[in-house]
Amino acid sequence: MTVAMSGFTDEELELYWDATYAIAVSLIEQYPNLEPELVGLSELAGLVVSLSGFADDPSLATERLLQDIQITWFEEASTQ
Repeated sequence: MTVAMSGFTDEELELYWDATYAIAVSLIEQYPNLEPELVGLSELAGLVVSLSGFADDPSLATERLLQDIQITWFEEASTQ
């Protein structure tokens, strides 16, 4: 699993579907005005695939993975 850390450049960061926390942090950074609870799963899949550094196969997204990402995104956004 690849994990994003603050201070890494986009060139150093590769995101895969199983990097839930890293994806959530990237979503917060790239889309600070979006409210995670208002984003549908199809839209979320598109947002994740569009993240710089996303390197996984878009067809591997499952409902469960997307829900996990959305929950983590919501929890992390709520603490900021």
